[in-house]
Amino acid sequence: MKTKRVLVTEKAAAVIAELKEKHGELMFHQSGGCCDGSAPMCFEKGDLMLDDNDVCLGNIEGCDFHMSRDQYEYWKHTQLTLDVTPGIGSSFSLEIPMGIRFIIKSRLYTEKEAEHLEPIRIGA
Repeated sequence: MKTKRVLVTEKAAAVIAELKEKHGELMFHQSGGCCDGSAPMCFEKGDLMLDDNDVCLGNIEGCDFHMSRDQYEYWKHTQLTLDVTPGIGSSFSLEIPMGIRFIIKSRLYTEKEAEHLEPIRIGA
């Protein structure tokens, strides 16, 4: 079994479901320092232009999760978990009007997990 690179908590999954109802298909991008620092941002699918400088880590709740290659080099040794917390971030992410924001929790892979990582995808 392949080790997932990105996971989602139940609370974050519920928020994603609510946002999908309102906005349709979604996508995530781990910001590289703009606005909220390194914050996960949620957009309507296609609203953020991706190119060969972006890496898709996987899919959560039917939404691709991307980050820039530079960020990927920094985070590639960790499994990311998308969660939510109360408070308003300063980004353009779709959850902001709900009075919450997405956050990332991370942990290093075990040696065994690192041997069986799901493949990444470059670009859109």
